[in-house]
Amino acid sequence: MLAAGIALTGCGPSQKPANQAPVVGVVVLKPQSAQLTTELPARTSPYLTSNVEPQVTGILKSILFTQGGLVHAGQALYQIEPAPFQAAFDQAKGQLAKDEATLVKDKIDLGRYAALWKQNAISQQTYQDQIGTVGVDTGVVQTDKAAVEAARINLGWTRVTAPITGVIGRALITPGALVTANQTTPLAVIQTLDPIYVDMNQSSDELVQLEQSAAAGQINRKAPVTAKVKLELEDGTPYPLDGTLQFSEVTVDPNTGAVVLRAIFPNPRGLLLPGMYVRATIVEGIDRNAILAPQQGVSRNERGEPTAYVVDAHGIARLRALTAPRVVGHDWLVTKGLQAGDRLIVEGLLRVQADKPVRAVPANLAADADGGR
Repeated sequence: MLAAGIALTGCGPSQKPANQAPVVGVVVLKPQSAQLTTELPARTSPYLTSNVEPQVTGILKSILFTQGGLVHAGQALYQIEPAPFQAAFDQAKGQLAKDEATLVKDKIDLGRYAALWKQNAISQQTYQDQIGTVGVDTGVVQTDKAAVEAARINLGWTRVTAPITGVIGRALITPGALVTANQTTPLAVIQTLDPIYVDMNQSSDELVQLEQSAAAGQINRKAPVTAKVKLELEDGTPYPLDGTLQFSEVTVDPNTGAVVLRAIFPNPRGLLLPGMYVRATIVEGIDRNAILAPQQGVSRNERGEPTAYVVDAHGIARLRALTAPRVVGHDWLVTKGLQAGDRLIVEGLLRVQADKPVRAVPANLAADADGGR
């Protein structure tokens, strides 16, 4: 009898009966507001780009800027040999002066002819011829003035200036070379890098889904926060300044099936350079009634589909197939398969079998209720 008593003691309360339902930790799902963000690959591009090109033909005399430095709109960059253009300008001014003198003389003669014609001292034809001469002289003077202005403009173009403010690259043509108007090779390229553009590629499928959700009233895409964009550099370092979403393309690229989103970022220190690969995070909208499932409660089946266990009203574990398109913080955003009020199993999943009873307790009490196991 003593041995039997010892044997019974060994099977005392410290051991669970084989058919006792396993204890699992659950959380009750509630609808909540969730900010929907997406991370997209992106590249930087200059805010403005301008090719510095000659407007006249001549010999490049000198370079007036520091290569790779900051230049300002209107700053002199190159000097083309001005002597031929100065001579043309002086010649045009001389011709203008000559023809203006002729006009003055012919106007004086016209006044004299008018008095003689009134006295019948000359014929009407002579008087009218003089009127015509003054008219021709006036036209010649106007043409001369235009020629002087054109010569002045050409002379001014021998000093090539910066069309925009920005960082100028290397000099692509050196002094001594002959440059021509409308040549294909620019003298240099200027890029405005503060601010700077960041171009992102988003799948057209994702964009359509967002628009459909917005049209159905499931998400709000008009909140002010949707304009903000955050950036991560190639090495994973977060960029310290936020950007603003500018627009999205209206055409889908047939090669990639994506549309381009463009954001603008301040770049006061020049940390962002054109052509850099970055990661951009944009806020696409606010889901006011999102169902968020903790990641530890969601697993994948053999086909890679997300699944989760919930405890029904009878204490039975039920396996649900989910549609979970994105992660929000530390949770999965579930659009199908779970609903408000569901008791989602997040602890003790290794002890769960589909369609078997379980004993559900709040997740943070599961370890204590099961003896810490």
